[in-house]
Amino acid sequence: MRIVHKPTVRLIAVTHFTKPPDVEWDTDTNIPAQQLIEFAGRVCYQSWANPSGRTNTEYIANLLQQGHLSVIEHASASFFISGVSRSFTHELIRHRHFSFSQLSQRFVSEEDAAMVEPDVVSAHPEAHSVFVEAAQHALEAYKRLYEIMREHYAHVEDKTLRRKLARQAARSVLPNATETQIVVTGNFRAWRHFIRMRATEHADIEIRTVAVEILRLLQQHAPAVFGDFQICRLPDGTEVAHTNLQHE
Repeated sequence: MRIVHKPTVRLIAVTHFTKPPDVEWDTDTNIPAQQLIEFAGRVCYQSWANPSGRTNTEYIANLLQQGHLSVIEHASASFFISGVSRSFTHELIRHRHFSFSQLSQRFVSEEDAAMVEPDVVSAHPEAHSVFVEAAQHALEAYKRLYEIMREHYAHVEDKTLRRKLARQAARSVLPNATETQIVVTGNFRAWRHFIRMRATEHADIEIRTVAVEILRLLQQHAPAVFGDFQICRLPDGTEVAHTNLQHE
């Protein structure tokens, strides 16, 4: 049985921007997502001239300070997240402004599924032993149930449907620790809300770890939008992120 301890978070898509050729406007940033945010904001007031000489970073900072957050919804990012548990995704999908595409347990066999073990469990010998034993029993039960259900649905002519029917019954014994993969897309406002809610010491450690890693990646690709968040380490070695801005 494979055990996973650390999630993998990869940024796979981020907003691209093409300025309309008939609009006489320029900005000082070469970051497409931030260009789009400023452009959308200036459309509201037709303020193309920028007489104050405000930089893109200053422009976006003012939007965040004023709570004019609908403008940052035009930019979005997609992440491919793996090495996470079904427990994690149960919490993640509560953020309903995101779009999700997750590994299907009806289509994909979980006979060799990995299990995501919390660090606090793996660090405790007795707890680790209990975790491994329970996970192994669950996988064995899954395999046995799959074989029983495959025989039960032997009359189903469609092979794909027969496998799906068997797996959807067998998956009922798999634990929340079962490793999964998911693609998540959200606009920048939704990602800010996710980070604010899930990168705190009050959040589950697994989802907090993912939230902090997503923040790091977004700070690289849109620093003006996410640079107000500060990452710090707690006494237990885990990380959190905070912002002093009140509007979200």
